[in-house]
Amino acid sequence: MKTDLLADRHIGIQEEDLPVMLEKIGVKSLDELINKTIPSKIRLKEPLPLAAPMTEREFAEHITELASQNKIYTSYIGMGWYDSITPAVIQRNVFENPVWYTSYTPYQTEVSQGRLEALMNFQTVISDLTAMPLANCSLLDESTAAAEAATMMYGLRTRDQQKSGANVLFVDEEIFPQNLAVIQTRALPQGMKIQVGNYKELVFTPEIFACILQYPNASGSVEDYREFVEKAHAAHCKVAVDADIMSLALLVPPGEWGADIVFGSTQRLGIPLFYGGPSAAYFATRDEYKRNMPGRIIGWSKDKYGKLAYRMALQTREQHIKREKATSNICTAQALLATMAGFYAVYHGQEGIKNIAKRIHSITTWLNKALTRLGYVQHNELFFDTLRFSLPDHVSAQKLRTIALSKEVNLRYYDNGDVGFSIDETTDLKDVNLLLSIFSIAAEETVQEVTDIPEASSLNRELRRRTSFLTHEVFNKYHTETEMMRYIKRLERKDISLAHSMISLGSCTMKLNAASEMLPLSNLGWMAIHPLAPEDQTKGYQTLINNLSEQLKVITGFAGVTLQPNSGAAGEYTGLRIIRAYLESIGQGHRNKILIPASAHGTNPASAIQCGYTTVTCACDDKGNVDVEDLRAKAEANKDDLAALMITYPSTHGIFEPEIAEICKIIHKCGAQVYMDGANMNAQVGLTNPGTIGADVCHLNLHKTFASPHGGGGPGVGPVCVAEHLVPFLPGHQVWGNSANQVSSAPYGSAGILPITYGYICMMGAEGLTNATKTAILSANYLAACFKDTYGIVYTGATGFVGHEMILDCRYLHDETGISENDIAKRLMDYGYHAPTLSFPVHGTLMIEPTESESLWELDNFVTVMQTIWQEIQEVKNGSADKEDNVLVNAPHPEYEVVANEWNHSYSREKAAYPIESVRDNKFWINVARVDNTLGDRKLLPTRYGKFE
Repeated sequence: MKTDLLADRHIGIQEEDLPVMLEKIGVKSLDELINKTIPSKIRLKEPLPLAAPMTEREFAEHITELASQNKIYTSYIGMGWYDSITPAVIQRNVFENPVWYTSYTPYQTEVSQGRLEALMNFQTVISDLTAMPLANCSLLDESTAAAEAATMMYGLRTRDQQKSGANVLFVDEEIFPQNLAVIQTRALPQGMKIQVGNYKELVFTPEIFACILQYPNASGSVEDYREFVEKAHAAHCKVAVDADIMSLALLVPPGEWGADIVFGSTQRLGIPLFYGGPSAAYFATRDEYKRNMPGRIIGWSKDKYGKLAYRMALQTREQHIKREKATSNICTAQALLATMAGFYAVYHGQEGIKNIAKRIHSITTWLNKALTRLGYVQHNELFFDTLRFSLPDHVSAQKLRTIALSKEVNLRYYDNGDVGFSIDETTDLKDVNLLLSIFSIAAEETVQEVTDIPEASSLNRELRRRTSFLTHEVFNKYHTETEMMRYIKRLERKDISLAHSMISLGSCTMKLNAASEMLPLSNLGWMAIHPLAPEDQTKGYQTLINNLSEQLKVITGFAGVTLQPNSGAAGEYTGLRIIRAYLESIGQGHRNKILIPASAHGTNPASAIQCGYTTVTCACDDKGNVDVEDLRAKAEANKDDLAALMITYPSTHGIFEPEIAEICKIIHKCGAQVYMDGANMNAQVGLTNPGTIGADVCHLNLHKTFASPHGGGGPGVGPVCVAEHLVPFLPGHQVWGNSANQVSSAPYGSAGILPITYGYICMMGAEGLTNATKTAILSANYLAACFKDTYGIVYTGATGFVGHEMILDCRYLHDETGISENDIAKRLMDYGYHAPTLSFPVHGTLMIEPTESESLWELDNFVTVMQTIWQEIQEVKNGSADKEDNVLVNAPHPEYEVVANEWNHSYSREKAAYPIESVRDNKFWINVARVDNTLGDRKLLPTRYGKFE
């Protein structure tokens, strides 16, 4: 018998807690509650056939052994991935720190000032290095950023171009192949045509609306694109440039030669290889395109007393507000990795990054001369870090490969027999001599070891950067580890995370990210592997990927899975792309409509639009269920054009649809597919699954159900699981020789964080996973029972119970007292809590999800807090508190206000700051008062240099 299993630590509710919770809910047993919550006809008949749970020690040994099966060779493959050095102060204090990796997307500004500042640093780095005025705070990866650039430029076509049907996107042939593949996946369903060719030979025609270039290009050549950009603009074409971020420390940045968009990867800024991800993509553009730009933008604003503050600007662009009108499905950030990249720039500053870039370039320049003397013919006249050689007659690529592999080195091998390599930050004299020996042995020449690499350059004056960057003081103050550690900690103290208290966000499942799941990520066996390394070097990753894929198939009841999508939103898009490919294969490619209930997850409409579909919304009844008759009528009316239904189960209304199986049958009868959004799989695992219910495809948000951290808005993984008939249409990848439906740069997306979910499943086992689901439903119903007589629950389903989340009704409170749901959200901060999901999916409400990880003490404390706030609202209602000056409308109360000499409110400082005793034990002091939500939108200031006049 095993003891000390993860389930005992992960699940917050103990056996002795059950009687009081069940009594409050009004049921006799947990099984009775589950039977009343989930329709019996979709329940699983047998436990999940998963292996017995490992103890934390057993998993630690297992995952370490798997990591040891990955061979850590020195990889010079490049192609968008380069080994880098993560400063230990950043790895220890950010990457391995739960305050940074468990925080939520910074929608609640006042308790997110630390990560907002860190992301503003990132934007400033990108803006400076690219010489563009506006950058967002990250996208998923380089290839999806390329696809976003294509979509954005398509949307920016002139009126004349739209009228004439201009739809040709020119892509230079020297772009990384993975970028081209993802552009093709995304662009074709939207009506774009891709023209690939040599930019020097392009003849502009009226059909071409935009161009995408790479700088330096895929072969490593630094091209002078200035004349080309002038011609493109004269032809009314936009130009997007994929730029190597490290090279821009030495090269003239694209913003200085007219680019409209600059994008790429920041993996070189201190982010490990991680077998392809996660790492943060960047995206920068002109100021006039700010409302067309994908992704999140951090801007300046002021709080109510005039103190400068950060805020996520232009939030109304969010897809769950604009739905099908969204410019992009912007749940597509890599906030944790962007934060790390920003800190990397803070730590090194301008001179540090210049020196790193100079060292990379100098080594490359020296090797170019040395290998040319050995008879190798180098293709690139101008280069930064990458050389491409034609081989002497007596040297074959296979001979070079054999020698390189014998010395545990990976080079890049081109289809035509050329061989190349990309130098990176980690390359030192020992590596230089090893490279030199590989090429000299192949050439049958003898060379002497080099003892020093002098500074040198291949660049001509016209292409050398002459402008400064990173001049703000933040990039010039923290270059010692002591100062850097303190700066990180100073920002850390401004953020609420799961390290402080429960984050009760409905639809987002902010559950425990157990330390035993997170620890493996710091093992070099997972960190230091290039995604294009030969398979015999990646056996550990392959075993993990295969094992995890089988686990996810068992859990979802499906036949196939892809781990390629880099987020849940990307998973949604991927699932629809798979459906499209399948329909086209059976002659049904004309189907172009997606039916989406009003209760579906908020990202669904934007994903459908990005996949080239139009959406049809079907209604819900007054209990929150999908109106089956309305769905039936709309499905029938559109049956010849209907491609799929997108449905979330349980719905974002917090309930299990009793007619879900019938709904699936209605859609299938119309010849369409059923796409299930897996955002709420936390209420399904072990009790039901999409395959049993009757769906054809679902995506999973690993950060929601399967314990990957939210990371302040990413990293994420959005696996897609499919029924047997859809397996042939799962995403390919160019390295596999089939890039159909490819949706990310790397073959397995953000493979580096897969050990977390793998560990969660391995250590929880079937029983633990099932108990976690039951407990999530138990805790939600307990809170619903506690709040039903005060706030009230908007939807309770057919049997009067909620799923794993619930919606509190605050609409009538505003009518009665003037207090809004936003006031409640801000007041919660004074009590040390992050607000629940605000005004989604129903305006004027709060959606709460406690998760299975929270203890009964924490649930009860949250109830006490919410009921105390309820009493504060009643004080406003009955007149004992001033309607214009009360703790709710003035919340949150920052530390600087509470300790000021003057106190100008009609209530006490104690009521503001210490309203109940538990707050004294765990006070989270807020840095700013309520922030102006419109000031920063009216005048967008997206870098550290911004000033309000």
